[in-house]
Amino acid sequence: MNPNFCSVIKASSLKLFAAAVVLFIASIGSAQADSVINAKTTFAEKPSARPFRVLTAGKHITVQCKKDISKIMVWTGTGHRIVEENGLNSSSYSFNITIGERFFYIMLELKDGKRYTEKIGVQ
Repeated sequence: MNPNFCSVIKASSLKLFAAAVVLFIASIGSAQADSVINAKTTFAEKPSARPFRVLTAGKHITVQCKKDISKIMVWTGTGHRIVEENGLNSSSYSFNITIGERFFYIMLELKDGKRYTEKIGVQ
């Protein structure tokens, strides 16, 4: 092959590669700008503070709420349900963790029908 032909091919392939890199960086920049705008609107639409508190003392969990709790469910981090109580109509609920998991999910349903979930950890 002609050495000039090889150098022309190398130069054109480098230019093509550089153009692809510039287009890639430009598309990432525009995608990040859109996600920042969406994050700001999502943050602005976030609901007010939750009407309950989850208190942990070792493996003893207490849920205190400003309104009456009608239903509570607790799952382990692996998806096993360990607590399910319906028709509580109480502003407080306590239970003990009897298994060796460290992370749990709590779902509360208040008397007015609103549901809240929260991830908690115990020692």
